[in-house]
Amino acid sequence: MEENSCQKILYTADLYLRLSHEDEDKEHCDSISNQRELLLKYLSDHSEIKLRKIQIDNGYSGTNDRRPGFQDMLEAVRHKEINCIIVKDFSRFARDYIMLGSYLEQIFPFMGVRFISVNDRYDSKDGKTCAFDMEVGFKNLLSDLYSRDLSCKVRASLLVKKENGEYISGSCPFGYKKMPENHGMLVVEKEEAKIVKRIFALTAQGYTSVQIARLFNQERVKTPMEYKIEKGRTTRVPKGDNFLWSSSSVCHILENRMYTGDMVYGRYEKDSNGKVHQKPKNQWKVYQNHHSSIIDRELFEKVQKRRKRKASDNSMAHPFIGRAVCGGCGRNLRYRSGLEPYFCCHQRYVNPGGEDVVKMDAKYLENYVLSELKKKLTESGELETLLQENRKELLSQIAACEKTLQRYLRKVANLRRRQIVQYQRFVMGGGERFLFGRRKSTGARKKNRRTEKSA
Repeated sequence: MEENSCQKILYTADLYLRLSHEDEDKEHCDSISNQRELLLKYLSDHSEIKLRKIQIDNGYSGTNDRRPGFQDMLEAVRHKEINCIIVKDFSRFARDYIMLGSYLEQIFPFMGVRFISVNDRYDSKDGKTCAFDMEVGFKNLLSDLYSRDLSCKVRASLLVKKENGEYISGSCPFGYKKMPENHGMLVVEKEEAKIVKRIFALTAQGYTSVQIARLFNQERVKTPMEYKIEKGRTTRVPKGDNFLWSSSSVCHILENRMYTGDMVYGRYEKDSNGKVHQKPKNQWKVYQNHHSSIIDRELFEKVQKRRKRKASDNSMAHPFIGRAVCGGCGRNLRYRSGLEPYFCCHQRYVNPGGEDVVKMDAKYLENYVLSELKKKLTESGELETLLQENRKELLSQIAACEKTLQRYLRKVANLRRRQIVQYQRFVMGGGERFLFGRRKSTGARKKNRRTEKSA
């Protein structure tokens, strides 16, 4: 009777399989095929569980939840499509101690999801004792510590490879490809290199990045993204009819020192909060003459000098920067300072025929925004409140200035009294002593100045 009642309970489950790059040397136990075989065998022995889908994340770390299969499985939980998750062991699901604990103790119980870890002999339906919960927590903590230790070792290993001249990035700069027999080296991609050379040549002739982008779009020159799609490296789809060159993509090529044959690394670092920041350029590490160059150093330096702009007095940030948006393309407008400052869309020349903002007078925009703010504040009654607050602040500032003025007036009056006393002494026959004292004080001041200069 008990067996028949168990068979009536129906669970819809997803099997979750994961293998990170760090685990690829453990194919005998943790490979995707072995995980699948183990979990399917478990399903065959539990007829109350029905399989919906096998989720696979191959090559993803377990330290975070940014995994496509993982997210698809959680989405199915939210939509009540599944109420059971089965994994080989806890480390396949997650290696972060806090994240795994929150799922096992809070999220899954709240959502009514049954969680099964086969090798750990864990089934949330069984309602294990506190001692068993301690065992699970201890395993999760060990898995988290193992992942952190492994992460440090991997970073150290990658740094050693970079210092030895190995190129370990997953993608290559436009104009290069990885050597087939040695993925740690770069070779020139001739067709792409022609475009890179032309960009540098046009810049040396005086073309701006906007002019180059517009010229390439008119000539239908393939973009770096289109080359990647042709080679099967990505499956991105353009937002418009096709991909377009932009001034930023041209600038990115012009600033890349890799085209001189040098490999640059160590550009970023993490702070105490885990956020990644770019280091100053003088702290970047460079492996010179690492690969074949596309641009000679003389031309590269010439282009960098040409592109340098001196900071002007009118380069102060405008309050509308980052807030004024183009009505055509939806991107932020750029601010141009000068005698008549204005806002414009940087795509206006690159995308001919569009409805991008060509020029918007900054002063007109300021007056318009101020008038609208005044209208809104007047309607809501907040304008009078702001005026009263400003009036109080101004009155307090005036009172402070008056106190300062009175203090200085008292000092001036004291100096004038001292001046009159000194003059009376001089007239009443103390002139010689007055002049001697003046010469003595003057000599002392000069001696102090010489001492300060020598120090």
